[in-house]
Amino acid sequence: MNYFFVINARKFKQYLFIALAIIFSAAIVYSEQSNVSVFMNSEPSAIYSVQTEKKVIALTFDISWGDTRAEPILKILKDNDVKDATFFLSSPWSKSHPDIVSHIKSYGFEIGSHGNKFDNYSDLSDEEIRNEISTAHGILTELIGKEPNLIRLPNGDFDKRVLRIADDLGYSVIQWDTDSQDWLNKGVDTLVNRVVSKAHPGDIVLLHASDSSQQTHEALPDIIQQLRAKGYQFVSVSELIKQTQVETTPVEDQAMKQIH
Repeated sequence: MNYFFVINARKFKQYLFIALAIIFSAAIVYSEQSNVSVFMNSEPSAIYSVQTEKKVIALTFDISWGDTRAEPILKILKDNDVKDATFFLSSPWSKSHPDIVSHIKSYGFEIGSHGNKFDNYSDLSDEEIRNEISTAHGILTELIGKEPNLIRLPNGDFDKRVLRIADDLGYSVIQWDTDSQDWLNKGVDTLVNRVVSKAHPGDIVLLHASDSSQQTHEALPDIIQQLRAKGYQFVSVSELIKQTQVETTPVEDQAMKQIH
């Protein structure tokens, strides 16, 4: 009889240990899932590309200064039957070049904000960040007749504060996955090869229509033709986002910077 109770006591301890281990593991899994869910749902993120198997790609053009590069680029897009592209315009440039802004709009291209002053927003106070985005918003809304909801920060610079404030103001922060580096003016062939070799489905390509980028308009026809030969279709950033799940990159407290 005593032997029977010893065996059952041992089994009871084993079962109790297993049960406690299962409960503990389940608690850890639940906690981790909760933490992931909270992080993903509460923290705005910048959009670099979208995850898709479709051969869709967004050509984007930043403009902050100059008046000689935008019109040739618009003509090339039109001549090559590219109906969708996205232009990120700084508000001071837009205010001084309303005719070019009108041309971009008349061609049906998407227009997003490139901010107001060309500063690193991560260096600004919350109030200054809000003021810069809001000032640009007012100017662009008046010029294009609708409220923009996409923004690419000057220098591609932001931190978590900038993302939260932009989100509060109704903006999605748009970055890029393929940087053409056209502002370095390394040569037309180099520019074409860099874009075409790095392009992938769901990609957002960074280009410029500012005067500092002297070879973009020369490289653009080949970029368009070679990407089309690979089966790519050109879409706006908004259309790209609509098609599939957005692929984002977590942001640390330090600024994410790209000089151009």
